[in-house]
Amino acid sequence: MPFRQLAIIIVAVLGLIGLPFAGAANFTKGRNVKPFTADLKPGDYLWHPEVSPAGPVVVLVSLPDQVMYVYRNGVRIGRSTVSTGTAGHRTPTGVFTVLQKKVDHESSIYKGAKMPNMQRLTWTGIAMHAGQLPGYPASHGCVRLPEDFAEKLYTVTKLGTTVIIADNKSSPVNTTKPGLLFSGATTQAGPIPAGFTWTPEKASNGPVSIIVSTADRTGYVYRKGVEIGRAAIGGVERLSGTHIYAALATVDASGRRNWISTASVGGRAPNLPDLASKVAIAPEFLSNARALITPGTTLILTDAPVSDRTQSAPGFNILTTQTK
Repeated sequence: MPFRQLAIIIVAVLGLIGLPFAGAANFTKGRNVKPFTADLKPGDYLWHPEVSPAGPVVVLVSLPDQVMYVYRNGVRIGRSTVSTGTAGHRTPTGVFTVLQKKVDHESSIYKGAKMPNMQRLTWTGIAMHAGQLPGYPASHGCVRLPEDFAEKLYTVTKLGTTVIIADNKSSPVNTTKPGLLFSGATTQAGPIPAGFTWTPEKASNGPVSIIVSTADRTGYVYRKGVEIGRAAIGGVERLSGTHIYAALATVDASGRRNWISTASVGGRAPNLPDLASKVAIAPEFLSNARALITPGTTLILTDAPVSDRTQSAPGFNILTTQTK
């Protein structure tokens, strides 16, 4: 058989069996496993959006576990294996918002690299998308997902959805304590710092994130990744690390909203009742912020300063929302 004819046959066969360089065959298809499967193999995921049909979504990625959790209205609707950045291209930790979504996307950094169902987290190249999951960190910083799961996740997120990437084993825990800060019964232990801004018209709808920064001694309110309010805060100087909570749809016996503690990075979780007894903030600002809290609202307590592009000492990003 002539070499040219043999080569044509070989190429045709490779195209049929889908070797790694054959485009989308590089992606891990994914396998939806049973709800109580304890140990997920690479590509395994669980997806049950019917348990919480509507409401804001919060996504949590645990780098040590190589697992993603998806919450809607504070209820977990999905869990999936992931593959994140290698040692030389670490996936940044922090609190991000979805900045851009594209079903069909090709990397502008790595020529020819397909990234189906891409959801951008930074304008410097970090995103969530379908990819290959070998069972360990293998990306250049992105969060790779099973192909099937990436498609499903894409359908429940929107621009502004909060994504938390934590460099610790993240086992979410229910708690009512963050609600103490917004219960309306907060004790103003010290003098109330003067001045605050409130411009909700800058973003009339979308997911809400509230950040309390002890470095800035300021509280911020973001909606759809846009700052719509800030106020000086006193009494929070001793906070250490970054701690993230998400509001649930349920309330406790006292009528305070339940929250889920999703991650703590770089310090011990604060004593929230003690913090609530010491914090001092303008009552009108507190009232405005409280009115925006709905299921899925994210609360971030941090000792890091806050800006459009902010990192704490260990490199924990706080809402990376800078424009291109």
